[in-house]
Order: sequence, then structure tokens, then C-alpha cells
Amino acid sequence: MGGETHSKPQSTYPKLVSGPVGQKIHNIYKDRLGQFSSGGQYEHQNLQAKLYEGRTSDPQNVKLSVYSPPDLARPTFKEATSKEFKPTKIGESFGPSWATHWFKITLKVPADMQKKEHLEFHWDANNEGLIWTEAGEPIQGLTGGGERVEWILPESFRDGKEHTFYIEMACNSMFGNPSGGDTIQPPDPNRYFRLGTADIVAVNLQARALFIDFWIIGDAAREFPGDSWESHEALRVCNEIMDAFIAGHGSPKSILKAREIARKYLGNKVDSAKVYETEQKPIVYGIGHCHIDTCWLWPWAETKRKVARSWSNQCNLMDRYPEHRFTCSQAQQFQWLEQLYPPLYDRVKANVRKGKFIPIGGSWVEHDTNMPSGESLVRQFILGQRFFESHFGERCQTFWLPDTFGYSAQLPQICRLAGMSRFFTQKLSWNNINKFPHTTFNWVALDGSQVMCHMCPAETYTAEAHFGDVKRSVTQHKSLDQDNTSLLVFGKGDGGGGPTFQMLEKLRRCRGMSDQIGLLPRVTMGTTVDDFFARLEKKAEEGTKFVTWYGELYFELHRGTYTTQANNKLNNRKSEILMHDVEYLATLATIKDKSYKYPKKEIDKMWQNICLCQFHDCLPGSSIEMCYDDSDELYDHVFKTGEKLLQDALASLGFAKQDGPATEHDYALNTLPWYRDGYIKDPISGDYLKTAGDPGILTIDDMSECDETDAKVSVKEVKTGVFVLENDHFTIQVENGTITSLFDLTEKREIIPKGEGANRYVIFDDKPLYWQAWDVEVYHLDSREVLPSGKTSIKENTQHRVSIVTETKISEQSWVKTTISLAANTTRAIPSYVEIDTEVEWHETMKFLKVEFPVNIFNTEASYETQYGIIRRPTHYNTSWDMAKFEVCCHKWADLSENGYGVSILNDSKYGFATCGNLMRLSLLRSPKAPDAHADMGKHNIKYAIMPHAGPLDHRTIHSAYNFNHPMRILKSISPIPADLNARVKEFAIFRTIKLESGTKEPTSLILDTIKRGEDDEDVSRGELPNRKGRSIIVRVYESLGGMSRGYLRLGNNDGVKAKKVFKTNILEDDLEELPIREKTEAHEEKAQFVDIELRGFEVATFRFQL
Repeated sequence: MGGETHSKPQSTYPKLVSGPVGQKIHNIYKDRLGQFSSGGQYEHQNLQAKLYEGRTSDPQNVKLSVYSPPDLARPTFKEATSKEFKPTKIGESFGPSWATHWFKITLKVPADMQKKEHLEFHWDANNEGLIWTEAGEPIQGLTGGGERVEWILPESFRDGKEHTFYIEMACNSMFGNPSGGDTIQPPDPNRYFRLGTADIVAVNLQARALFIDFWIIGDAAREFPGDSWESHEALRVCNEIMDAFIAGHGSPKSILKAREIARKYLGNKVDSAKVYETEQKPIVYGIGHCHIDTCWLWPWAETKRKVARSWSNQCNLMDRYPEHRFTCSQAQQFQWLEQLYPPLYDRVKANVRKGKFIPIGGSWVEHDTNMPSGESLVRQFILGQRFFESHFGERCQTFWLPDTFGYSAQLPQICRLAGMSRFFTQKLSWNNINKFPHTTFNWVALDGSQVMCHMCPAETYTAEAHFGDVKRSVTQHKSLDQDNTSLLVFGKGDGGGGPTFQMLEKLRRCRGMSDQIGLLPRVTMGTTVDDFFARLEKKAEEGTKFVTWYGELYFELHRGTYTTQANNKLNNRKSEILMHDVEYLATLATIKDKSYKYPKKEIDKMWQNICLCQFHDCLPGSSIEMCYDDSDELYDHVFKTGEKLLQDALASLGFAKQDGPATEHDYALNTLPWYRDGYIKDPISGDYLKTAGDPGILTIDDMSECDETDAKVSVKEVKTGVFVLENDHFTIQVENGTITSLFDLTEKREIIPKGEGANRYVIFDDKPLYWQAWDVEVYHLDSREVLPSGKTSIKENTQHRVSIVTETKISEQSWVKTTISLAANTTRAIPSYVEIDTEVEWHETMKFLKVEFPVNIFNTEASYETQYGIIRRPTHYNTSWDMAKFEVCCHKWADLSENGYGVSILNDSKYGFATCGNLMRLSLLRSPKAPDAHADMGKHNIKYAIMPHAGPLDHRTIHSAYNFNHPMRILKSISPIPADLNARVKEFAIFRTIKLESGTKEPTSLILDTIKRGEDDEDVSRGELPNRKGRSIIVRVYESLGGMSRGYLRLGNNDGVKAKKVFKTNILEDDLEELPIREKTEAHEEKAQFVDIELRGFEVATFRFQL
């Protein structure tokens, strides 16, 4: 020890201080960052000034000429380029709104730019455009307003020679032509667009890359926690970059030096897709997407061009960024591209084969799911899946619906029947009352079917791929207990566009940062949506218990869409009913008449048009007026085509439409699958005709002389303004147009509470927080105003039907004329009901018209028809979740029942409803002024009915609502009908070919909803997919009341019809299970086959009879 010395390393730490060093003021150095990359007073001294190495718009290098088509026409490339082009220049304006202008651009790259590293052509007129090659190939979309204004010039343009291409200018911005600077306001018809830029530009790629480096590192400095090392390090790196740039006077060398500094934070792989090729496990999956509203603030004609503009851009990005995966829904848009832009469609298809351009969704359009019928939802998937399979070789596995306004409780079941087990959305993040509690979960339908659902935690389908979007993909994730992964869906959307090169570059840097520094969730690219869901499903198979959500995904916003654009909703309901009848009769005609050809082409086109009109901004009523001009035209085509097809089918069945007043020698047509009876009104003579019978052809009785045994109905004015209508079932008192008493004679029960009145019109002030056509807010209920009725008089007083009419003044411009009718109670099939016909002249501003029905019924839940089932919702406001449902969607009926009694409200075209306590309220008309300034203005005819019923909600309400919406037709026979009963039964046997029966005396809860031919039958198929030999009949059945139910399907063996086999299928008509067939001979020596069926509650089942 003593005296020994040990040598230690000498410290390099300076002995003397070199000078004072201060603590950097964090917020000042952070605020400084904006000086480096932003515009403003420093933009000529900062990085902005170095982004371009040269620019010219000299007419010697950029020659411009234009052809302006007249009358807002949208000519094709061939048509436009055959016209005369006139010289034009930067600074000129083009319009008006919705016009098209074709520009011919002749470029000659100047000598001093030909050797530059990267050349682009920049075009900006603040509107959308599409670049075409001289040969007529669409190659690049342009957005305008500083967004996506560049086109990379081909290398061949560097030869010093002139090169020509074309730009098709659309005189609308990405979001149409809104007036007053507010996106949702009605279009300004006289908007003009100034051509501000038409330049050849030499781009400094290293400066552009540094710009994005700095952007992402700056975001880290701003958005990482302020007390984190990662935030402080990001700020230090950003300031070091700025200092290096300043020290080097912004020279190319200083830019390269700054990029080296950036790599300290981002890593050295961010300039290529190799940044994603690391061992580190990602948890955020980036998916490129371009949501194009099939119509919204622009018409369908513009959507077709948006598709070409957006998808051409994505094909270009796929060539430059191998990691880019772009997912795209809506078969309708693919069809438009195929029809209108064949070269671009071929390019898309090539990228589909490469796995880069990924069709998704399985539906015809991204449709509304609240209001379409069950069969309409089925047809969305049949059309969509068949298109994707026939064009791209695969069906979709994921239902993709990010922007629809709520999701029907039966969607999971229908998805599974369409071959999809996965569902993606995010719209519930817009809820304005309650926050939806899950990100990844099992969504369960009314019948118990489930799909794996994911709602991206970034809470948008149009993410900009910012640092914050990646960060929120975890910080807003609500299902981390089960799984920490998420989708990040990025790209310009709604008006189209999709991902930009900047977004792809930002994500590379986010990934580099995660691997280099950490803290930011690790994002990856190059995988698909199906890859993401497959991993979730594998976790579920391995035991992960994902949470469940049962029933509808109710959207706590946009409740006004159940009512806005009433005529459009009426057309939807009428077209769905028409298609039911067309397919039913056409199917029977193919059986009876071998020369009759099933009109598959026409039926497909009609369904395509109907499904198109069910797009989630069209049917809900949230589009501009031009869109409803478009939909009116399509519906008109549907109705005209449908009427012709009906007459053709009927002719093959031996019948024609009536051509004069009906007599007892004419017939009624019942296209519903159950017995019907009652009175029908002759549309020609106005007389009432009595009819009764099973499905098919019914005889009618001449009612000119009433039999004394027939039921009676009466009306009388008991005192001034007070009327009493009565039949065997009800006594109704109407006072000043309001039903003050509705007494059930059989049950000896008063339905209207004392002192109250039903069929009372009320009007509300209707000014939502912002989204006029979309929203009705809860506070509108505070403005309730009862409309006083005017004079009432007897309108009709016959032995079969009575009615009174009342006029109600709404304002100086608007009124309601109401006819309350009661028919003689002759029916044995369903309860009697009070029918109300309203004629409304509507010219209001931001008002909401409803009709109320207070009833002596108490229940904490009311029932509403939804697709293939019933949804029950609260009648109270116990919680905010209950109160949020102050306005809900229903289909043909709503019902409030208690033990032993209930009241159903039927309607022919309405979807908005509310039940608050014992007050039932049907929504009739709204009057928003944006985005359609004339929404719902004009005349409306609305039908609804009050149907009290003893006992529970059951088949009587279901059948009555169908009957109410399916009026019977009067037909004449083309050839004489045998007088002999047996011969007549045989003559009409074709209409009994397919029947659904319960097998007991009690009515079944099973509903035979659809009868059609097989999609791929060899005598029907249009060749999209392989034919199936022989003929088949498709039958769709559902259980309507919510419990297991049995019955049997009967196939009458008439006209040589006999089933070889019967299968239960999915909705795509894939055979799943063969079912046994029973045979027997019935009355009148009719031979028939029977198939026993059993459905669980609210199950939808499809059966295929192979003939």
C-alpha cells in the first residue's frame, strides 16, 4: 500500500471554462422552426426558395390553346381534340361552373433545363383537371389550389423538341362550386377559374426531401410529450438543420449536410421502401385510400371524371413507391372507368394483378344502410361481388363503409351471407353526444351472426399521413386490452384524389423515426386490409376474446337524413316494390311460357340504378339539387322499364293491364305470399271492388249493389266540426281535423289519452349546428308548435268506405290537406286500420313537419321495422345513450305495445320516427337550404295509417305494412277463363308454383320476401361468370319476429315444373346444403313438392330449387 502509485486515465474535460453557455429557451427555439419551411416574410430566404432550380412559362416553351364546349357539355377526348383550338394564356379565366375546357399544351424544354435532375409541369387554375397524352390516354389528375398541381415530365421531353399533350379542365374544385366560401352551401352557377400556373419546373429533389424530413422531425418536437427526451432531441436536430443551412447559405452542399443531420433522427433508409424492411414489429398499418362520393356536391357525370383523375394518380404513385397499396371500393366506379376510360382501366387491372390496387367492399356503391330494404342490401352485395369476381377473379372479404350515417343491425348477417367476415368504418367517431367505446370488436346481428369490425383510431378515412395521425393510431385506440394494432387509412377523399407523394414520404420518415428513436408507433406499408383482418381473426381463433356489440351501430348525428328529400325516398320505396313484382312475375313467366326470355339484362340495369341511388349522400338527401335531377331521371327509367317488364310477363301468363272500368270478369293480382282480402279502388271508375284470395290471381266482385250481409261503415257530423266514423271495429271521433277518440269496439278500449289528439300536425324550428340537410338537433324539440286545423268536411260516404277531409294552414305559402278514411271491416286477414292521405304544399325555410299519435300504451321500448327484422329502442331518456335516439329510422312500420295491446303506425314512404313515452311521432318533411336550396319544396302526397291491435306485435303488423305498400293491381284476362272451378284452379295454378306455408293453422313468422331466377342459370346468365346447367328458382325467406320458426316451401308441379334438388345457399347463390324433398298430390289433383325449413330468429335464408 504505502508509497505505491496507480496510473489512471487523464480526463479530457477542460480545466478552464471557455465562456458562458445558456439554457436554450425551449418555446422560442420551437417557434423558430416555422421560419425554415413556411411561406411569409422569410420564404425567399428559407428552404422554400431552394425547392426549384428553374421555372419557365415563356410562350416559346409553353404554348397554350383552348377549346370550350358549349352548354356545359363534357365531350370525350376524341370529340374535343377534333375541334378548333384557340390561343390562350396564363391569367385568363374559364367558366362558368360545371363547364369543361380542353387545353392543348405544346412544351419545349429550354436548353438550360434539359440536364436538370427532375422536371415537372405545374398547372393550377384552382380547379380539377386531367392530363391526356396526345394519343388519348388519361395519365394524371390535377386538383388545383396548390394541391397536386405537378406532372413529372417524361425523359423523352428533354430532347429540345416540341411535345404536345392535353388537359381537360373541369370548372369545379375538389368540393364542387359552393357559394360564399362555405363547402356545403348550394353551388354558385357562375363561378370562373383563373389559370394561374402553366410552368415547366426543375425540382431540387434533395431540397424537397429535406422539406419533408424537417416537417416530420418538427412534428416530433411539437407533438411528443414536452417532458420527453425524444421531443427535446427533435427540437435540437431541427435547429441544427437550420443552422447548417444558414451556415452554408442554402447551397446544395448545405442541403445535403442538413439531410445528414436529419438522419440522426430518422435513420438512413427513409429515401426508399427499404425503411420498412426491418425486424421491428409494426402496430400501425398504412393503407392508401381515395373516398370518392359517388354524388354529393357534384353530379354523377363529374364523379366519373373524378375516378379517372384519382385512380390515374395512384397508378403513377405505384410506379414510384413499391410499398404503396391502394384500396378502392364501389363496383359502380370500376364499371364507369371500364366503360369511359378503357386504357386507364387496363392499367388499374394490371395493378390489381400485382396486388397493389386492391378492390374492396363487395358492394355496388358505398350505400346508406338505414333506409334500403333488406333485398336492396342483398343486391348491393350481389352486384358488387359478382362484378369484382368476374373482372378481377376474386370476391371481397371486407365490407368497406367508412362514411355512411349509421349501420343497420342486420349488416353482419348479410355480410356473412355475401362471403365477408370483416367490416371497416369510422363514422361513429363523429357522434356528438356519446363516444363509441370500441376500436376492434365483434359486431353481432339480430340473428347472432358476427363480423370482425375495426374503426381506425385516427378517426378519419382521409388522413394526411401526418406524424399526429400515426400517433393517434395508438393514443385513441380503445381496444388495447385485446389488440394494439390499427389501420391508418390515408389519402385525399370525399372529392377524390387519394394519397399524394408527400404522404408516402412522410410515412417513410415516421417509420424511420420509430426504428431510430422510438416512442412513435411503428407504421408499416405494403400490406393489405385483408392481411390486417386475417391477423385479427387468427388471434380470435387462438383465444383472444374481442368485445361484442349487439345490434345497430346507431350514428348520433345526421338524423335528419331519414327525412330530407322526401320524393327521392318515395321513389326508393316504390322501386323496391316494383322489383319484387317484376322478378316474381318474370320467374313465373319463364316456367309457363318456354318462349319467354327472363329479362336479366334489364333487371340488372334496374337494380344497378336503384343501388346507385342508394349511395350514402343520395338516398339520405344530403346532395346538391343536380344530383336529384340525376336520380329522378334514373328512377323514371326504372319505372318505365319495370312497367314494360310487368306487362310482358303478365302477357306470357295470360293477363294484361285493365283498359276500362273493372267488372266481375276482371281479376286482382296479389303478389304477396299470403291471403289478402278487402276492398280495392278501381283507378279508372273510382268504384270499390271486393276481392279475397291466396297469392296470385284473385276474383273481384262488382260492388255497385251492396249485399246486406256485407260489413258497413258510416260517417256523420254530430256537431259543428265534430265527425264520427264507425265500422264494426272502431268508433273514431274527429274534432277540428284531429282524432280525439279512437275506440276499439271489440276490446272496449280507448286508444287516445283523454284530452289528447292523434294525427296532430306539429312544426319545429330546424336549425342544426352546421349540417343542414343532414342534422336535426335535440333542441329542435323545444320549439314544438301545434298547427291549428281549418274546416273539416265529409269527402266520401259509401257503403264500403268513408272519409273526411281537413285543410290545415302552415303559413302563407304552405298547407296540408288531410283525408282520414275508414273502410268497412271485411278482412279476416289483418286488423282494420285508420288510413290517412295527406297532400302537402310545402314552401318553408328551416322547418320540420311531423305528425303525432299519443296512445294509451306504456312501454319502455318501442319496436321499429328494419331490414329483415325488428329493432327495439328506448322510449325514455334515462341515459345520454337513450336520449341520443330522439330521432330514429324505421321502414314500413313502428309499433308501441304493452301486454295485450298495441298500436302500429304504417307508412308508404317515410323513414324518420320517434317514440317519447306514449307519444309516437312520424317525421314528414324538412326544409334545409344547404346543400340543395330547394330541398323538398313543392307538392307531396303521403300515406300512413293507425293500426291498433289486440295482443302483441305479431305477423298482423308485418303483413299489414306489406299490404299497405303493395296495392293490388286490376288485370283483364287475355283469353277466356273457364267457368268451372276445377278448371279455373288449374288455369291459375302457375301463381301457386312457389308458396311458403306454416304447416299449422297459426300464421308463420316466416316471410317469403323474394322469388327470382338463378343468376347463372344457362337460359338467364349474361356470361359474367360460369353458367350453371339447367334452370333454378331462387327463394329468399326471413324470420320476422325474432324466434325460431318452422315452415315448408311448396313447389307446385304444374306446367312440367319439378325440382331435381333443393339447396340452401348464401345470397350469392353458392350451394351450402342439400335439403330433402317430399312429394304428394293435393286437392284438384295438383302434384307438389315440399321442403321443410327452420330458421332461427331474424335469420335470412336463401333456397335454390334446381329444376
